[in-house]
Amino acid sequence: MATLTGSLPAPFASASCAIAHTMQPSEQEAIELLKHVRVFETLGPKDLAQVAAVTVSRTFDAGRVIFREGDQSDTCYVVRAGHARATREHGDGRTLTLAHFGPGDIFGELAMFDDECRSATVETLDPVEAIAILGTDMRRLMREHPELSFKLVISLGRRLREANERIARQSFQTVQSRVAGVLAQLVADAQAEGAGERDVVVTITQADIAQLAGSSRESASRFLAQVERAEVITQGRGRITVRDPAALENYVY
Repeated sequence: MATLTGSLPAPFASASCAIAHTMQPSEQEAIELLKHVRVFETLGPKDLAQVAAVTVSRTFDAGRVIFREGDQSDTCYVVRAGHARATREHGDGRTLTLAHFGPGDIFGELAMFDDECRSATVETLDPVEAIAILGTDMRRLMREHPELSFKLVISLGRRLREANERIARQSFQTVQSRVAGVLAQLVADAQAEGAGERDVVVTITQADIAQLAGSSRESASRFLAQVERAEVITQGRGRITVRDPAALENYVY
């Protein structure tokens, strides 16, 4: 694994960002994580080993900013454990939630291709373990191994196509269906991390669910109250317990 010495580059050195602690995982551990990340899904064992060789392991405390909107973009991260969210500040002062990240998710990946400023802020929801890949290292690998660039472009193209399809699908859904879909996806993510078939706890606020679903908080709140009365979920402060995930799926269409 690569190690960073001396002064840390942004965003690690930014006073406004989280203090990251360095650990040193084995290269095989990094390969096992990378091979399950969608953006690297087309890479073979040799390619994954090349990427794993330039990764650096980082840990962040809960409630810390990893990078802020407008920061220099020089590093991407793959989550090993924990959860984070991407937010963006609206001109009127509101903070909008754009995405949630959990184990196996990647964020800041455009730093592999350019050094444009960050388009969103990413902050941790609980302690996060991640591996970091410096953009300069990835660009060097892509220059040295052109086939790696080709495979990464294919993967990013697939993600863009999936995003377009999801946006198109949501445009035909009701607010209730979009909210149920967001919650169902969070349940699926939690189950992939080891949660059971029932009584799945999701740490998220009503405001975040509404923003992820592209609805008003009031509309999301009304729907959540409806499914709570139906005993599909129970709500707590900053968390929702989905008692019957199969029943929740009936609201997604």
